Amino acid sequence: MERIELIKNKRLLYISFAFMFVSMALNFPFPNASPYGNTNILGRSVETVNGINVIGMISLGLLMAGLYFLVTSLNQYHARLVVLAIVMAIFLPHTLADSFQKHFATGIYAISYNSDKGDCTFEMANKTTLHAVCKLPMKNYSHKDVRFTVALREKYGDKNDMKPVTLVNANAPYNAMLRGKENKTIIIEREIDVSHIKDHIEGGELSPGIIITSGKYKRQL
Repeated sequence: MERIELIKNKRLLYISFAFMFVSMALNFPFPNASPYGNTNILGRSVETVNGINVIGMISLGLLMAGLYFLVTSLNQYHARLVVLAIVMAIFLPHTLADSFQKHFATGIYAISYNSDKGDCTFEMANKTTLHAVCKLPMKNYSHKDVRFTVALREKYGDKNDMKPVTLVNANAPYNAMLRGKENKTIIIEREIDVSHIKDHIEGGELSPGIIITSGKYKRQL
């Protein structure tokens, strides 16, 4: 029986690897968090509330091109290898980012923020004062203490001056410190004068993104 070679065209295979590598690099969630998307395809955020995410679309296009060249470069096992490539394209960037942060990162690059559990609550203390409390769970993966400042950001890019996050940021940035290997919830509490604000919120909750800064280094989480 004639033996069938797995690889039909090495050049196309190398092109496939190059496209998929660039796609994963564009989707690498470090040092800044990936954009929060309304529409995600194959782990790529292609649309947010602000419209089309160009980087996400380019990453998705490169991934699709890479999968096409992968199929055309092989003689067999097309379905299996395409599924494997998709799984790697979705999960490998996050796995590599987590591994780097936990074992090699220093300074603010060793700080992680649990955005799923971070929250801000708002309620009226009286007719003119809005009481805000933000709880931001963070972890320092390095062995050294890290000092930094924290400011809140809208996850979806809304920069309305009357938004709750903007009101809390009036006194930002806020100083913070995490000791080596410390897991800590940073708490920001503010009394906000809303007597001059028309149609201000009177209560509610939100899950904010954050910006942490140390010297010339900055990250969006």
